Amino acid sequence: MLDRGPLCLEVNGRGHILDLPDSTLLLEFLRNELQLNGPKFGCGLGECGACAVLIDGDCVRACVLPVGNLRGRRITTLEGLGGIASPHPIQRAFIRAQAAQCGYCLNGMIIATKALLDRHPHPTDAQIREALRHHLCRCGTHLEILAAVRLAADELENASSPAS
Repeated sequence: MLDRGPLCLEVNGRGHILDLPDSTLLLEFLRNELQLNGPKFGCGLGECGACAVLIDGDCVRACVLPVGNLRGRRITTLEGLGGIASPHPIQRAFIRAQAAQCGYCLNGMIIATKALLDRHPHPTDAQIREALRHHLCRCGTHLEILAAVRLAADELENASSPAS
């Protein structure tokens, strides 16, 4: 891939000018340059899902994606959804459902859930399982994660419904 000079990227709604080779992996940029630690380094092969981010609303693996491919795209990390002071409803649902043990997979699970619920506000269990099937959780909180996704769908629906 040929470098084409400084690269402008939008991450979590803010513009960033990069003076990095186009071949720099997105995960390296996010963690090393922006100190965004939501996306985790897991396998480095795009298989475990710990590094997942949203690009234009699609859940993708940041560990295998060169920044040079991202001109004009919107990147959202876990930090772009919400934080400690104001968590996103999906983050709140994962907390309420106690869907974490070690927490390493949660970035990817939450990001994948966001992409799923944006497309299917009322997903079936089959749709939830399909959306999360390539995100590995070694702690065995799969049932809690499924419950968190259902709870998030309910919370988002309630948040968007007009008050009675």
